[in-house]
Amino acid sequence: MSHVLRTGVASPVEASAFFEAQLKFRTDPADLAADLLAGEAGIVIIDTRSPEHYAEGHIPGAVSFPHRTMNPETTARLARDKVYVCYCDGIGCNGSTQGAYKLAALGFEVKELIGGLHWWRQDGFAVATGSEPGVLLEGGITCAC
Repeated sequence: MSHVLRTGVASPVEASAFFEAQLKFRTDPADLAADLLAGEAGIVIIDTRSPEHYAEGHIPGAVSFPHRTMNPETTARLARDKVYVCYCDGIGCNGSTQGAYKLAALGFEVKELIGGLHWWRQDGFAVATGSEPGVLLEGGITCAC
């Protein structure tokens, strides 16, 4: 028997709902970069790592907001009309998940960046260094999708 098929297959309706939900919860580096380059004002990028790691390299335009410091008091300054895209080092780190969870639990709209800073760099996008957010000026590789 097929290893792929032995656990069953979702119906097209179930599969569509599942994949639609994934797209509501996550975004990828190419889509985020496209929005940054277009000047999309509706999103805010949150680097959920420590300030030290942020200073070593971060997505241009991202603000440093470590997930460990997120609570009702520290998030009071955040706009409620934005979508917050959280990221961390990469798939081996759950800082972005922790940050997205905390922000969502506090009533903010959030998405998680697939692959974090690792996949951002892997796709050829620039990083900023230091304590200032910076600005993305040009794209990396174009998504092959």
